[in-house]
Amino acid sequence: MDYHIDLDDHYYSVPHSLVGFELDVRLAERTVECFHKGHRVASHCRSHVKGRKTTVAGHMPDAHRFYLESQSPDYVLELANLIGISTRQMAEVILGKQRHPQQGVRACLGILRLGDQLGKDRLEAACTRALAIGATSFRSVQSILRHGLEKLPLSCQEETGTPNIQHDNIRGPFYFH
Repeated sequence: MDYHIDLDDHYYSVPHSLVGFELDVRLAERTVECFHKGHRVASHCRSHVKGRKTTVAGHMPDAHRFYLESQSPDYVLELANLIGISTRQMAEVILGKQRHPQQGVRACLGILRLGDQLGKDRLEAACTRALAIGATSFRSVQSILRHGLEKLPLSCQEETGTPNIQHDNIRGPFYFH
């Protein structure tokens, strides 16, 4: 179906240009080698993990390689940086919240798509507001944009991240200095 061969329920990549061609395989204890017309076209460390793939990027078609590169955290941060400082900070926060940064890529790409749809200036302003209030998620940025809140000035409460409550029993941060 694709540019992988199935050996003991593990899939190893071969150059995509050889899809449909017959290959010879040398299976050793630690390596897998693939040959086409006597020439070695692929070599992999052998894996005994069933249902998984071992893939060499050079074996992929260009479109697959581009897609994978566009899914990397570094690529997402580059795109966010083109929009503005706050958008990049938002992406950094989202990627940093995940155990594996790749898990935050989808949310970041969703935020970047909002900029394509609604404008980069609006997105940057929405990210600035979201960061100020600690609302660091795709849904928060989307909600800010949906309600036009990015156009409103930040209140003192939002800028400092502390509630502006006046009461005799509340001392506030200056009491402790």
